[in-house]
Amino acid sequence: QRKSQVAASALGVPWRIGGSIRDFLNSLPRLLAAADLREVTQRIVAAVRAQRPVVLGMGAHPLKVGLSPLIIDLLERGLLSAVAMNGAGIIHDFELAYQGETSEDVAEALRDGSFGMARETGEFLNTAIRAGVAQAGVGIGRAVGEQIRAAGLPYAHLSVLAACARLGVPACVHVAVGTDIIHMHPQADGAAIGEGSLRDFHLLASVVARLEGGVFMNLGSAVIIPEVFLKALSLARNLGHTVNTFTTVDLDFMRHYRPAVNVVTRPTQQGGRGFHLTGHHEIVFPLLCAAVREELERPA
Repeated sequence: QRKSQVAASALGVPWRIGGSIRDFLNSLPRLLAAADLREVTQRIVAAVRAQRPVVLGMGAHPLKVGLSPLIIDLLERGLLSAVAMNGAGIIHDFELAYQGETSEDVAEALRDGSFGMARETGEFLNTAIRAGVAQAGVGIGRAVGEQIRAAGLPYAHLSVLAACARLGVPACVHVAVGTDIIHMHPQADGAAIGEGSLRDFHLLASVVARLEGGVFMNLGSAVIIPEVFLKALSLARNLGHTVNTFTTVDLDFMRHYRPAVNVVTRPTQQGGRGFHLTGHHEIVFPLLCAAVREELERPA
């Protein structure tokens, strides 16, 4: 008569050689993180089918660990409604588009003060921000994305921001002044950076205002995106938008305080649900992408 928490039906299935990714996903135990992965997948698919927003917020490290092509694939398939990133994200996005390489050795370059001093990165990005923000209503995300496209960079197909510009998907960049290497360069214009980032905050808030029934994912941002998302949500609710029943997901290699409270817990207390999918970006995010695409192929 004792109540048990684990049933035989929830156990995993041994792998069979030659199976598909769908077979692999179905072989996972129906418990704990594997169960969460399945539910997050179902919620993303439900949002896509209901034409509700699916928003990806992110730090810079997902770009450094090779996820740009996967994010661009989701954008091209219409599975992401907006992308938000911190200021460091535009640096790796540009450098990959410019030369197909990014991420310097900080410890080594810091010895002689050369860290962050590459002329091309500071010059291109600061110029793009200043020129873009000079146009009415243009924020940093759109300014940089359009400039990467216009410059005909050799690896522009690897740029998330260029993909957003090409597809007309909102790209929001949220800057903390002094945290990014381009702020050290003489072309840095504080007024343009501040104005552009503020415009992108307003843009993100307009996306969050429509998040009812949708999904917000935080991929690898420990501070900036969780803080920005919380304020965007409060602003949307303050202006009278109903944003209560939605899904949030924090994806990171470890659990941090701000994503836990500002993404997973606080925003979903009025009817939504938050999830942690904890693990390395370069493993967990591709797995989630594959699961979503497989599930979308099933009949609704």
